[in-house]
Parts: sequence; C-alpha cells; structure tokens
Amino acid sequence: MENKYNLSEREAKFLLKKSLVELIHANSRLEKVNTTFPQTKTIVEGMSVSGISMDDVQIILNLKNAYQYILNEQASFTLNVAKKINSFVSYNESLDWGVVRYGDVGIHGVNYTPSIPVEADVAQHIETILSNDLTSTTYRALKYMYYAMRTQIFWDGNKRTALIATNYIMLLNGNGILHIDESHLEVWNRLLSEFYETNNDEAIIEWTYNHCIFGIDYKL
Repeated sequence: MENKYNLSEREAKFLLKKSLVELIHANSRLEKVNTTFPQTKTIVEGMSVSGISMDDVQIILNLKNAYQYILNEQASFTLNVAKKINSFVSYNESLDWGVVRYGDVGIHGVNYTPSIPVEADVAQHIETILSNDLTSTTYRALKYMYYAMRTQIFWDGNKRTALIATNYIMLLNGNGILHIDESHLEVWNRLLSEFYETNNDEAIIEWTYNHCIFGIDYKL
C-alpha cells in the first residue's frame, strides 16, 4: 500500500484548513449530531444557531478545538499527542478526558469487550506501528487508527479522537486527509463491527484507503 499523496507542509496544511468544516461535520455524525452542513459551518464560525441542542454545539466546538490543535502542533505523534486530542474532543462529555481509560467500557452492537489498557503498553504499541519503515506512512496511520478504536484507549470519543489523530499523522507526512463521508457510514460501521469481533484489520484498512483518503490533484 503506497502513499496516495506526498504533499509539502504548506500544501498539507492548506488542504486540512480548506476541509475543516467538512471534516468536523462528518466527525460529528459519529455522535448522531443532526446539524446541516450550513449549521455546522455557522457554529464553527462562532455564531449561534437556533434549534440546536447545547450538547450538539459542544460536540462541534470540541471537534473544532481538536482540529485547531493539530494544525498548530508540530511534535511527532505519540500517545501524549493522542491524549491531548482527546482532551479537546471529550471536554465536558467524558467521565475523564485526556487520560488513558482506567475502567471497563463496552461497545454497542458487538460481543467484543476491550480490556482496560495499560498506558505503557499502549505507548509502546503506537511506537511499534509508526516506526515500521517497511510500510507506507499512510498504512501506518490507518493501522494506528483502527488499533486505537478497538483498544478504546479513552473513556469516550475514541472514534473521533482516532480520526483526528490519524489526520495529524497524515498531515505530518503530507499524505492528504482522511474523510469518512456520511454516505459511507453504513459500510464503514459494518466493517468496523467485523473488525472489532475478529481483530483482522485488512479489509477495513483497504476499504478506507480506497474510499476515504483525499488530497490535492493537480491538472496540467
């Protein structure tokens, strides 16, 4: 699996900034937020929208803050960066945001139950995934994302945190953006459930690579 894109830092940041509202809108759908795209854009721009619950507004603003964080951060990706992303994503939502989960959680719709993660083991596993120079940086980013989701590293916001963290890894490497459009959610959720049950990520990584990675395509 090769990198689809090899963008410069300037191109990569430009792409993420231009896609920001679209990404926030798509990520909010994971929490069943039902704002329209124009409503999401209005909230991101700091204006109020009538008829939208404060909980939904909080989710959107948390996503905005998390994306702003990765646009300004320059450090290599580690568990500490993931914890910082989660601290934005789960602010005022989670039992305890920005820390590795220290109790049991379940995942709706599957029999698989994640064990309580050990922080040192998680940090080492992330380092192992991202340091595998026999694979492309895009593959490593996707491998990390699905590991993080299945492990349920945090108390809440694991999918949103993993998506934004993956976009940060791809930003650092100029690999484009990861965008799971609302029209793809049914297929993605089915593949994700299968992955949770089997711990075989080959199918969902290949599908994500083929359908959910975008960049800048120049036409000469």
